[in-house]
Amino acid sequence: MRSDSLLVRLLAVSALVSVCSIGATAWLTVRSTTVAIKQEEGQALADDAQAYRTLLGWAATHTSWNGAQDTVTRLARQIGHRITLTTEDRRVVLDSDRGSVTLPAKPTAVIEPLAVDTALAGGSSADRIDPRAVGPFRLPRSERTRLRAVAEQHADCLRTSFGAAARVVDGPSGRPYVDAPTVDTTLMARCGGTALDTPTPTEAKALRQLNDLVNTCMAHRGAPEVQVGLDFTWAPLPSAADPRGTADLVSSAPACLSSGRHEQLAPYVAPSALLFVSSRGGGASTIFDLSPGNQIRIAGVAALVLLITVTATVAAGVRLVRPLRALTSAVRRMEAGDGTARVDVRGRDEIGRLAAAFNAMSSRRAQLEDLRKSMVSDVAHELRTPLSNIRGWLEATQDGIVAPDPALVASLLEEAALLQHIIDDLQDLAVADAGELALHKEPVHVPDVLDQVTTAQRSNADAAGVRLTAGFDGEPEAYADPMRLRQAIGNIVSNAVRHTPPGGEVSLRARMTDGELVIEVADTGVGIAPEHLPLVFERFWRVDKSRTRRTGGSGLGLPIVRKLVEAHGGSVSATSTPGQGSVFTLRIPTTGP
Repeated sequence: MRSDSLLVRLLAVSALVSVCSIGATAWLTVRSTTVAIKQEEGQALADDAQAYRTLLGWAATHTSWNGAQDTVTRLARQIGHRITLTTEDRRVVLDSDRGSVTLPAKPTAVIEPLAVDTALAGGSSADRIDPRAVGPFRLPRSERTRLRAVAEQHADCLRTSFGAAARVVDGPSGRPYVDAPTVDTTLMARCGGTALDTPTPTEAKALRQLNDLVNTCMAHRGAPEVQVGLDFTWAPLPSAADPRGTADLVSSAPACLSSGRHEQLAPYVAPSALLFVSSRGGGASTIFDLSPGNQIRIAGVAALVLLITVTATVAAGVRLVRPLRALTSAVRRMEAGDGTARVDVRGRDEIGRLAAAFNAMSSRRAQLEDLRKSMVSDVAHELRTPLSNIRGWLEATQDGIVAPDPALVASLLEEAALLQHIIDDLQDLAVADAGELALHKEPVHVPDVLDQVTTAQRSNADAAGVRLTAGFDGEPEAYADPMRLRQAIGNIVSNAVRHTPPGGEVSLRARMTDGELVIEVADTGVGIAPEHLPLVFERFWRVDKSRTRRTGGSGLGLPIVRKLVEAHGGSVSATSTPGQGSVFTLRIPTTGP
């Protein structure tokens, strides 16, 4: 099989496309899967963080997990996963779903308010204590109400006196404070802000307990005592002025403060619990692993797709190439001179339609070749007859056999005029074929043109015993070349008169229809057979092959009519009933330039 064969190229292109498609599909699948996995992992991390923060808040504000079932159930419904809480030894404490649960080897997180997972909680203090875990610092209602009133007065002072955007916000312990980001400490003091810095009795008691715990730790470390404030910052006592004590202070105070807070808050938070967030109904993994087994499956599917594609391409290519080869063979026979070359293709697809068009073209070519041969013969005959007559009479006159009287001169002029008429017709066709037919268009009053044609053809019609009439509907007008329009109509009328027997009638009628000038030339002549009707506008084709002066004609009149009408942007057609007559219809647009 040749490498430049259409089948080979089609097969190669198809295989290349298939390979590229498979590769692109595999890449897209892996890429999409990777993106989906990343998105799923991100969503899972967000769900885990939401569950962790919510349950961490419960543990920081309650001493046990009793009563947390509704919170766990509601949270599981929100994130669409199963939530299970267990003890350190994996005994289930709370579960959002009923039924047994298979716990994974590693928990999602550990719920411990005094040791916050900063990755899930989104930030925490340096000692990793949840700020919602306030323990003994939680204010009773009476103290909160009193401080709230002081805070409202302080915020109102900042708003009215200084135009500051101040609002009262409650902290985790219930202590209110004034949030005014644009106000400095000086303005805060002028509005009595220091009144909110004084510990309440509850806070003072809790601070004393915390200071005792911290300083006990400091004493064990051999460091001086410190004073812890409401904001859980520490400051050295005056007794810590010794430089050596200051060094121990800086190294020991943060650790002792953290351990003291843990010891103080431990009785006020829920016990540590393991958090498991899993998918409901088994939690099958969506991750597609490229294991050796999966790689073999991918390769097998790719090979199968490639095999199917190649098989289908070969079948389609063979079906496509077979009729193309038949068409190529027929064309070569036609080039070799076989005018009967045909292709036997019965399909209704593009190739079948191409074959049908080729067969029609071949038939038309054979028909035109026959017409060409007839045309050459006809041209030779039409020129030979008058030239032979002219030569014969001139030789007779030269030999003294015939006297050059007026009758002879008239006969010679008639033969010369016939020659001139044939030559003019041929020249008109040649000019039209070259696209150089010049038209001088102007508004034309069509009734005047019909009158001129009937006047010019009247003598021929009377001599043939044919009645010639003209009529029109309204006052039709056209934008056309009046001389060429008269020539076209005259040729049709002349042809109709020649083929109408004595006693018959030729009628002209003009009308306007849908923006077109329609001119009909009807006769009561012998008519044209249906198989001959498509040929009436071919050159040198004649119904009557006798070539008599009366009915033969030159065979150029109607082809000239078609060229003239087409030059005007119109069309000409013919209908006929054998034995009853024919009707020739000219349609010419009436629009101007």
